[in-house]
Amino acid sequence: MAYPEIVKLAAENIVVRTNPKDEGKVAIVTLGGSGHEPALSGFVGEGMLDCSVVGDVFAAPGAQRLFQALQLMKREAGILLVVLNHSGDVMSANMACQLAERAGIKVKQLLTHDDISAGIDAPVNDRRGLAGCVPLFKILGAAAEEGKTLDELLEIGERFNNNMATLAVAMRSCTHPQNNATISDLPDGIMEIGMGQHGEGGGGQTPLVSADDTAIQMVDLLCQQLKPATGDKVMLIINGVGATTQMELNIVFRKAYKELEAKGLQVVFGRIQEILTVQEQAGFQMIIAILDEDHIDYLKNKKADSPYWTTIGK
Repeated sequence: MAYPEIVKLAAENIVVRTNPKDEGKVAIVTLGGSGHEPALSGFVGEGMLDCSVVGDVFAAPGAQRLFQALQLMKREAGILLVVLNHSGDVMSANMACQLAERAGIKVKQLLTHDDISAGIDAPVNDRRGLAGCVPLFKILGAAAEEGKTLDELLEIGERFNNNMATLAVAMRSCTHPQNNATISDLPDGIMEIGMGQHGEGGGGQTPLVSADDTAIQMVDLLCQQLKPATGDKVMLIINGVGATTQMELNIVFRKAYKELEAKGLQVVFGRIQEILTVQEQAGFQMIIAILDEDHIDYLKNKKADSPYWTTIGK
């Protein structure tokens, strides 16, 4: 209702672009639970997602609902389905893709796995998908608008996906709006680095420290994962998860930026914004990615027009 010129409901819990792209171009589709607003549907629009399929709070939509969306998006160019690595999302995606294959719908999956809280040497399948999906939507959406093929988009997306890492920190847990239950127990004065998208445990609880000290610790952990080289160009996004003030997010970004510079890295794309929340959880997610030149171009210089991510293209 608020953005009728950009998005509309195509069917129950299926959000699509009001003005769809040419069917000769690949459609970018995603799925996920509610409770993370503005993600994921807030990033449907020109140069971003073509379709978002919404589940209940913190719950994946069913395979049949996703299959319905894939039918709506069917085209010769194909569909790229972006799936965050959570068991329910993966199960729905796999089942829906099997149904799509039988129906002659060309679709490929790209699984995001940017959470590093499971440990540096953890297998990809043990790493959860966090807010890193949103800049990925921007890159894929821009490339799709250029007319890149399904295989080309998969390569562009996987290259970014494999050079991105996210870490979350929580200072207060969220509650479930349907029953007011607290998702996890975080005592006053305690924080948890590595908490998941829905309040799941991560790296362990420690005494609360300052924003600067937290940023230093998180940058070090993320760089241990990514192993950037001196001179690398990087993306830095601080994503507020619901109850952290803009001022605090700004402070965290400032310290993280300076830490990356001290390591000889160039921050060429930055953002401080609530792009994926966890109800009213207090904390943030820090996302760092090593960028190739095409990724920089897609992030910075290509037009995007969705309710919660707007850029002016050159």
